Amino acid sequence: MFCVAPPELETKMNVTKGGLVLFSANSNSSCMELSKKIAERLGVEMGKVQVYQEPNRETRVQIQESVRGKDVFIIQTVSKDVNTTIMELLIMVYACKTSCAKSIIGVIPYFPYSKQCKMRKRGSIVSKLLASMMCKAGLTHLITMDLHQKEIQGFFNIPVDNLRASPFLLQYIQEEIPDYRNAVIVAKSPASAKRAQSFAERLRLGIAVIHGEAQDAESDLVDGRHSPPMVRSVAAIHPSLEIPMLIPKEKPPITVVGDVGGRIAIIVDDIIDDVDSFLAAAETLKERGAYKIFVMATHGLLSSDAPRLIEESAIDEVVVTNTIPHEIQKLQCPKIKTVDISMILSEAIRRIHNGESMSYLFRNIGLDDR
Repeated sequence: MFCVAPPELETKMNVTKGGLVLFSANSNSSCMELSKKIAERLGVEMGKVQVYQEPNRETRVQIQESVRGKDVFIIQTVSKDVNTTIMELLIMVYACKTSCAKSIIGVIPYFPYSKQCKMRKRGSIVSKLLASMMCKAGLTHLITMDLHQKEIQGFFNIPVDNLRASPFLLQYIQEEIPDYRNAVIVAKSPASAKRAQSFAERLRLGIAVIHGEAQDAESDLVDGRHSPPMVRSVAAIHPSLEIPMLIPKEKPPITVVGDVGGRIAIIVDDIIDDVDSFLAAAETLKERGAYKIFVMATHGLLSSDAPRLIEESAIDEVVVTNTIPHEIQKLQCPKIKTVDISMILSEAIRRIHNGESMSYLFRNIGLDDR
């Protein structure tokens, strides 16, 4: 596990006022590692709570200590059973609310359903629904990390602190990639170009963008504005009214904008789940002359066969943070490396509990930074 604490943060750890309770909402023991690291950094014990599944799969939460008048921080890392994870969190938040907690702060490093934040054809904005459910349950503040779209913060009517993992990933690049000065930051699609630009400017490196890959689920072709279907009907459209049709998109041949020949390619993104697009990008970069390929992402979901596919691919190393537990995937694929971000989460908890400014954690972060 890679993590080095800046001196300013190290001196502030273990300094919290009384009245803080730290709970882990996970019934899955593998998901509690991050909670334990945060508690250790804060110098507090984990709160006593039981979270388990009834035989009929109902979730039951039993808080075993008083939370009256206290600041309660509930840490929830997302397991493979996403819907159970959400119910555990909602039930625990509501239990703390009915137990007269002073404030209830959710620490959710990876916000689930964050990719479903746009209207789709006859679909729904699920992340907005989830935000409403959390607020209704009694959440008073949210700490999260690298939301898939920053606009998700607007779905909440409570304060949201969207922390960044990029300082830890940048530190990893500088300290663990010996020849990083010969690297180029790569966006695997134009959609992730802003993130790549942010990394490149901070490392004083060049940037490359891959264009022309197969369209994914977030394509404009499934935008909700295409509903209802555009069917010409005499009853609905006046015969003399001709509405111009939007020209359909056509996928261009794959091109790489930027020079990657004889260099290290570092692909950056916020989430790595289905790895097909990353594998295709790696193959394209190899064909263009890149001699080493790294993938950097905040959230390593790494679902289904992702570890095996990465192990068999041209990718040399995949670096993700521990916002999501992936110890099993690391056993299946030695190429997967972890960066620990418990330090910034624990500092955010300490500052909120002590009523201190959060601006220190957002230094040098512009409005356009991803």
